[in-house]
Amino acid sequence: MPRRRLTLPGWYARLQVGRPRAVWCAAYPSAQRADDAPLSSPEARGVFGGLREASARIRELEERLADMESRFRKVEEENKEFADRYIEIEEQNNNLANLYVASYQLHSTMDYREVVRIVQEIVINLIGAEAFHILILSEKTGALEVEASEGQQPAQAAVALGEGLIGGAAQSGENYYADQVAHEEPTPFERPIAVIPLKIKDSVIGVISINKLLVQKTSFTAMDYELFTLLAGHAATAIFSAKLYSTSARKLTTLQGFLDMLKTQPAR
Repeated sequence: MPRRRLTLPGWYARLQVGRPRAVWCAAYPSAQRADDAPLSSPEARGVFGGLREASARIRELEERLADMESRFRKVEEENKEFADRYIEIEEQNNNLANLYVASYQLHSTMDYREVVRIVQEIVINLIGAEAFHILILSEKTGALEVEASEGQQPAQAAVALGEGLIGGAAQSGENYYADQVAHEEPTPFERPIAVIPLKIKDSVIGVISINKLLVQKTSFTAMDYELFTLLAGHAATAIFSAKLYSTSARKLTTLQGFLDMLKTQPAR
């Protein structure tokens, strides 16, 4: 195979023709011409020094690039975390605003039936419940009587204090949450997924028993637990006040009717 010789400063190289990028370089000190500079000349040292500096510079730039990529990934993760936190805070603010509106509605009327209806709407829209029952403690029987139901017919009209999960939560005053809250169908009346006692200070006036959540809701969140606590207090106060007002209004009507009857009696 034909070969040709290239002359470099201080070097003689043999190239194999027809093989791109296949280059063999070899030094021939004994064949150097007199006018060629030796390998230890300042020019050669300058070339090799420049190559070393360039190689060091490349390594430095590669390290800086890797460091910048690492920082960029970290900033991206932080931005994602901030974005998720922002969405969470927006949702919380929205729920708190809704709760404020709901609380205002609860205390805007003294009609007992209207208050119970508002409580139902709050449980549906804020809690995301599809099937639930509102039970109120009866002063006459001392049992929890079903006042309103949504999405399920109650299996019994009343529950004694301490009876089952519902009566137990009312007696203890503590919230009850099942381990599994996502179900395709409502759980049995006596096996709710959550029971929220309605309390005024330490006195329980009723409970909200939840048997099924909406399809898109698969679990309770930290915000839900806060809503349960706030709802229990506001709903209890509103229901108690409206019930007391209704009772007083009935008694006043009865008394007024009795007085009117006395006035119409002929004098003897």
